[in-house]
Amino acid sequence: MRKRIVFITLLIAGLTILKMENVNAQSNPLLTEWNTPQQVPPFTQIKHEHYVPAIDEALKEARAEVDAIINSSEAPTFANTIVALELSGDKLDRITSVLFNINSAETDDKIQSIAREVSPKLTEFGNYVSLNEKLFRKVKAVYEQKDKLGLTGEDLKLLEDRYKGFVRGGANLEGEAKKRYAEINTELSKLSLQFGENVLAETNAYSLLITDAKDLAGIPEAEREAAAQQARAKGKEGWMFNLQGPSYTAFMKFADNRKMREEMYKAYNSRGFHDNDKNNEEIVKQLVNLKLERANLLGYASHADYVLEERMAENADKVNAFLKQLHEASRPAALKEMEEVKAFAQQYGLKENFERWDFGYYSEKLKNSRYGFDEQQVKPYFKLENVINGVFDLTTKLYGITYKENKAIPVYHPDVKAYEVFDADGSFLSVLYLDFFPREGKRGGAWMTEYRPQSNVNGKMERPIVSLVCNFTQPTETKPSLLTFYEVTTFLHEFGHGLHGMFANTQYPGLSGTSVYRDFVELPSQIMENWATEKEWLDLFAVHYETGEKIPADLVQKLIKAENFQAGYASERQLSFGMNDMAWHSITKPVDGSVVAFEQKALAPTDLFPALEGYCLSTAFSHIFAGGYAAGYYGYKWAEVLDADAFDAFKQNGIFDRATANSFRKNILEKGGTVHPMELYKAFRGKEPSIDPLLERSGLK
Repeated sequence: MRKRIVFITLLIAGLTILKMENVNAQSNPLLTEWNTPQQVPPFTQIKHEHYVPAIDEALKEARAEVDAIINSSEAPTFANTIVALELSGDKLDRITSVLFNINSAETDDKIQSIAREVSPKLTEFGNYVSLNEKLFRKVKAVYEQKDKLGLTGEDLKLLEDRYKGFVRGGANLEGEAKKRYAEINTELSKLSLQFGENVLAETNAYSLLITDAKDLAGIPEAEREAAAQQARAKGKEGWMFNLQGPSYTAFMKFADNRKMREEMYKAYNSRGFHDNDKNNEEIVKQLVNLKLERANLLGYASHADYVLEERMAENADKVNAFLKQLHEASRPAALKEMEEVKAFAQQYGLKENFERWDFGYYSEKLKNSRYGFDEQQVKPYFKLENVINGVFDLTTKLYGITYKENKAIPVYHPDVKAYEVFDADGSFLSVLYLDFFPREGKRGGAWMTEYRPQSNVNGKMERPIVSLVCNFTQPTETKPSLLTFYEVTTFLHEFGHGLHGMFANTQYPGLSGTSVYRDFVELPSQIMENWATEKEWLDLFAVHYETGEKIPADLVQKLIKAENFQAGYASERQLSFGMNDMAWHSITKPVDGSVVAFEQKALAPTDLFPALEGYCLSTAFSHIFAGGYAAGYYGYKWAEVLDADAFDAFKQNGIFDRATANSFRKNILEKGGTVHPMELYKAFRGKEPSIDPLLERSGLK
């Protein structure tokens, strides 16, 4: 059984049980062979009532596979124990990947209820495996003779990871401690899903309906049109803005109406913090306290100590020292930038106190004043279809891969497009789904996921099924989808994760693709963002959607100058998330007081504004409380150091240099988690990374 199942069970949750009619295996598309192009999930055939019986059946099969390993009379070997365990639960992996990806990208009340019903079952099975004494004895027996088995490097890494996984998963616990460990895992799985559901519900619950055109002052025409379209979709007259990324960001940047900006800001930053049944305060405390208790059971002082043992950073002291180093480099610039925006706001006519909801608005005006640039100037050159082609062309130039849309591949929503990806030699590489636009059933943000990882066990090559999910500016009745520069970089970022999955070339699925240390996983994504300001790449696709004119060189120069605008502020903001995360997960005693007071103390070193009543970041911080980034959010900044240093190689050799790209592919993208990430990085770069390229790129040095 791959570690992916255990991980999933820690992310899902709930209490409500949806009664489903029994669906026999013969008629259940989740249980039959997927006779689809490249054996992708048959989304158009899957109904809500198929999930629970399919998962129940797959659980039985997975348990039988594990029991066969446990009850085998043969002496434990690498093949009959470690490899057999790695391959067990394949059907369960396949089915749950569909359910939980749909729960993120196209959910509804029934899907959420199904997730709640199956959560305890999956957690129970995960505990059955990880806490099984007989199974652990067999794994341990193989591990203790590892030096005598003649294993390959990847075999040895799999063995070590699985042995550590058992130890870190409570296998050495006994009696009440083992029972309590299992109970904690169950509770964590419930609470994590509930947290995410609450955030989604709070996001969808708020909208700002404008009926007086005067209140639209400052908002660009395209965003007005999108808001009008949103209002019509809800059966309203006027213009509707919401808390989904494109709508919220545009309003906060451009709306002249200060009172409405304040309302939007407070709505967005108080999600999960209202006095209602979606309040996440108690859930936050329960999550961090349970993680602390679990860490203590395993012999660690904190959850951070437990997590960081298996990270490049290694321990909390090193993470905190890293965050402090960047904070000290960023703080002077951030303070200066804040004063500049405040002064500009006063010159611009602001008579009230400068508040949080003023920063984005006046920053945009200052940037425009200083550089003659605002994002509306570049959006006409970033038509979504052209950006897609540009990213495809970039990866073709770097790696020789090509893409072919296949409309015969079933999708889970009409907005989704499916592509077959082919390697330079014409061989099939991957299926790639692209899903770009917000909708009520999709959580916020952007992410990469897999429906099937790459593997090559016993000569059976399985190529991956990769999906990129975003929330970009939608087309309107008169305009196509025109992306902001931030959305372009987001697409590049997620595509980097996609390449990590698509290029995977390992034996074992549990070591494939993005199955790497959390503070390394953002290198492949963040390095891709560097191409966004390269004129040589922009010239390949960035043409005005109406005139066909290439993006002007002077506009690109303005874009480059504007890119580092307020780099100090941006750095401090990102560091604040990392510090907040580390504070919550470094506790050594249970938290029982105010969530917002705890958060304010954690954020104090980076905060540039006075405390705001009714505001709380933590209650909507899904990355760490409903995702896999607990004690790991620092990884974004950690990976920035890596990506800035790594892109220097492309700058030196040429941004389309095939040899450099192939080295990055062979040494990093293909290897997954088969080798320690620092060794992979040094194999590509010839040295350990330096912080200097990041500081220089950001203008902080």
